[in-house]
Amino acid sequence: MFSLGSWLPALPGLAWGWALLDALLQGLVGACAVSVLCSLLKVYLYIQCANNPERQAEKEAMAARRPLLEPLHVLVLTAALALVGSRVAALVVLEFSLRAVSTILSLGKGAHSSQLYLLCQYSLGCGVSCGLSFLLEGAPHRTWNLALAAGLAGLLALHARRLARHVCALYELHSRQRYCGVCILLLAAGHGIPRLLRNALAITFAVADLAAVELINRDFLSTGEAMRFWTPLTICYTLLVVYMQEESRQSTGRGSAFRTVVVRMGGLFILLLTVGRWTDILHVFVSLLGELWCLLRSGVLLESCCRQVRGGHRRATPG
Repeated sequence: MFSLGSWLPALPGLAWGWALLDALLQGLVGACAVSVLCSLLKVYLYIQCANNPERQAEKEAMAARRPLLEPLHVLVLTAALALVGSRVAALVVLEFSLRAVSTILSLGKGAHSSQLYLLCQYSLGCGVSCGLSFLLEGAPHRTWNLALAAGLAGLLALHARRLARHVCALYELHSRQRYCGVCILLLAAGHGIPRLLRNALAITFAVADLAAVELINRDFLSTGEAMRFWTPLTICYTLLVVYMQEESRQSTGRGSAFRTVVVRMGGLFILLLTVGRWTDILHVFVSLLGELWCLLRSGVLLESCCRQVRGGHRRATPG
């Protein structure tokens, strides 16, 4: 069958160009996945605020129009995911998976889940990129497959963004007048959005974790070499999880989220100084910028989730 570039001469620079194109397409798919996550979470949080008269300020902040910010967010995140190497991306995925399991087991279900969805943005992008890298490794038409995936992901992200805009502009009017089928559906079943996101993220990270372990292990020539890498990694991640659990109990808010990102990336940086390569160090800095960018972009949503958590704590505390 026809393959993109099969009629072109095999030049080293041309092969590098195709690799860069593949990396950009993988990054675009991951960025679109993050965009869908944020749009659906924005819909859910807006509905919660619209139904609560005490949260009108949050609702107005979410409804503010920023037409250029979303495309810029996708472009920046695409570049970050394309630059970060598969090794560091795999480590980010494994670290978040361990942290998410620990958080769910210790805190249970509830308001904390929405905040966890926002904190997983960059990890989700890395997970999608790792999954695609592993599933399409050695595929004869890899570039075409990635282009198709990017196109479908872009359409899904566009429709999710339009849904969020529609809800922020017309949900209250349509839900009162029973005029719009979409708003009526959200009025009846909008509370199920977190469950939908939880199931989708569970599947995505399950595939990403398997891909991440395989991508890391393929760099080792022996079991002993692999053990010299996995042993300090396990210790480092265990200490990080313990620290972040204690941090989440003591404080909530944007400041706590930013401190957690710096501590996580700092721990990964120190680990890779001993068992990594110099390119891994560069990719850790790229990951730090990507994490901070995602948190800055979703600042309004994160603050709404933190207020929801604080409100749940006050209701749970007697007197």
